[in-house]
Amino acid sequence: MFTTLISLIVIGSIFVVITLFALMFRVVVPTNEMHIVQSTKATVSYGKDQAVGNTYYKWPSWVPYYGVKVSVLPMSIFNVKLDGYAAYDTGRVPFVIDIMAFFRITDSNLAAQRVSSTKELTEQLEGILQGACRTILATSEIEQILEGRGTFGAMFTKEVDENLSQWGVQTVKNIELMDIRDAMGSKVIENIMAKKKSLIDMQSRTEVAENNKKAKIAEIEAQQTVDIRAQEAQQQVGQRTAQKEREVGIANENAKQLIKEQEKVTAEKHMEVVKVQTVRESEITREAQLVKADEDRQTVVIKAEGKRQETILHAEALKQQTSLVAEGKLVEAQLNAKGIEAEGIAKGAAEQAILIAPVNTQITLAKEIGENEGYQKYLLGIREIEKTQVVGTAQAEALKVADIKIISNAGDIQKGLDNLNDVFTSKGGTQLGAMLEAFAQTPSGKAVLSKLLNKE
Repeated sequence: MFTTLISLIVIGSIFVVITLFALMFRVVVPTNEMHIVQSTKATVSYGKDQAVGNTYYKWPSWVPYYGVKVSVLPMSIFNVKLDGYAAYDTGRVPFVIDIMAFFRITDSNLAAQRVSSTKELTEQLEGILQGACRTILATSEIEQILEGRGTFGAMFTKEVDENLSQWGVQTVKNIELMDIRDAMGSKVIENIMAKKKSLIDMQSRTEVAENNKKAKIAEIEAQQTVDIRAQEAQQQVGQRTAQKEREVGIANENAKQLIKEQEKVTAEKHMEVVKVQTVRESEITREAQLVKADEDRQTVVIKAEGKRQETILHAEALKQQTSLVAEGKLVEAQLNAKGIEAEGIAKGAAEQAILIAPVNTQITLAKEIGENEGYQKYLLGIREIEKTQVVGTAQAEALKVADIKIISNAGDIQKGLDNLNDVFTSKGGTQLGAMLEAFAQTPSGKAVLSKLLNKE
């Protein structure tokens, strides 16, 4: 048991030592660098955006099978400068230039094959720049070089790119020709600059003199034009003022005449309006008075006719009421007499019936009823009275609900109008038409009917 524990501890210790030893050789590539790892089997580039990643183990090269060699190249943009580089133009005129170029590595594996370090790569790029400068500048004159820096920068870039394809490097922008100056003991560029300055000074003074002359002539011509225009303006102003005063005077006189004529027309129209207004007011007053008089007259006629009709209706109502009361009393007296008579007969018959056997009483009573006309008339009178009472009550209720007044000139209601339904039959309509025709024959009736028809 103890031996097993010792074995486990030893194995664990060995594993920890190996792990720590491995972590000591683990490398994480910075973002702006590219590490080209050369092993016994392959060359692999580690860095940002690489398929294999940006971490690897840098085993010493003496380790069998796993040992590697690493080349570090920059992945960021780097510059190469040529300061004070001595060059010649096509006429062998010496001068010194400063050049700035910017590069970046496009193929890290190819660059690693060509150089072993960034310093070596920079030195080789400087050599390429120098060769391109000598090739291009030696075919041009110094004046062309001074005047066409941008053109020569593009030519440098094109020449350098053609050579850089073998290094896995590419320019980022056009190579810039920063400065051109005389070499030691030479004054060619200085003389060129002096000549340029004198030429510029001569051209400047000539242009200034010419411009001053033109400006003076322009000022004289402008003053002449201003004076002429001022005189013409004064003349036109005087003519325009005279014309304006004349036209203003004529316009004022015409305006006064037009005002007078317009005042005349306005006064005439005002008088016509006053006249029309006065006539119209008179007509309106007259028509209002006529309408008022007609209304008063019609009001008086209608009130008089209403009072007359009211008196007639009141008299007819009193007459009908008196007739109805008298008729009622007469019928009541007759009915009382007949009732007393019937009561006596009934008592006699009753006493007689008491003395006769029930069967004979009935037979005799039936025989007497069949042969006694007076008793038959009595019974029929009773039924007729009951019928008249029911019909009269119903007619009175119907008349009360229908709000219809029946005026009868006969002796009683039945003779005046046998049935309430006659109001709604041809007989009632004929009588109503006759009544209206008779009413229209009177002056008052004719006026009332004419007013009603006119309103409709």
